[in-house]
Amino acid sequence: MVMFNRLYFPLIALFWIIMNLLLWRAEFGGGKEFGSAVPTEAVWQKILTAPDDSTLEISSSGKRIGYCRWGANAGEELAAGKISRQDYSPEGMVKQLSHYTIDLEGNVLPAQPATRVRFSLHLEFATDHAWRELSVRVATRPSVWTIHATAADQRLDLKYEDETGNWTRAFAFDELRDPRKWIEEFAGPLPPALLGPAAGLERQKNLSPGLKWTARNDWLKIGHSRARVYRLQAQLLGHYEVVVIVSRVGEILRVELPNGLLLLNEALTNL
Repeated sequence: MVMFNRLYFPLIALFWIIMNLLLWRAEFGGGKEFGSAVPTEAVWQKILTAPDDSTLEISSSGKRIGYCRWGANAGEELAAGKISRQDYSPEGMVKQLSHYTIDLEGNVLPAQPATRVRFSLHLEFATDHAWRELSVRVATRPSVWTIHATAADQRLDLKYEDETGNWTRAFAFDELRDPRKWIEEFAGPLPPALLGPAAGLERQKNLSPGLKWTARNDWLKIGHSRARVYRLQAQLLGHYEVVVIVSRVGEILRVELPNGLLLLNEALTNL
């Protein structure tokens, strides 16, 4: 139960970060920079076009609890509009970049005898980096949570199902600007003690739709040497720091979340 308490808020925080980033992009577009040493858009483009997937070990306060795999891809389509999965194009047809996608999947085991939690996420972006669609699935037997949102509809659909039945709930994007509203939907009857810091959030009618991300050049120690990296950083709810370390080619190396939750690239775990 203690381990679950430590994980609950960071996982909620991660979801809120993703949704805030999408809301920011929908409202302000993709060209705004925050005066950082490196334009955030430049780092974002690196992430979306990274040549390799990132396999990350998940740990809580130094204890390994699971893993996840992050993959980004650039999609192509023929000029006629049909997707091509071949290494060649028919004569007279030209391949064009049509979209970007991000896929994340993995599992965590908070603590014995807790049930393993499996999760997956799919994001699709237009060529201008404007997001189009978000799908999330979280399963822990016998329960399954499903989240789906599209930028065009400006709505998020939440579905829960188990052996006793299922229910659905729809959120307008404006509702997501108040974190207490959807936290209550996720938490259900859980007592405040289990929600940790999330229980103390106040309803903020003027909550900003975007996190202020900054990006800069940095160094990461790898063994006895150092490598140049990008460092993305933001403040969550004004109190909790989120840090993402990205390689020069866009691979995710390290993600630091609240409550001691850490995602570390497997290439670095034994160094």
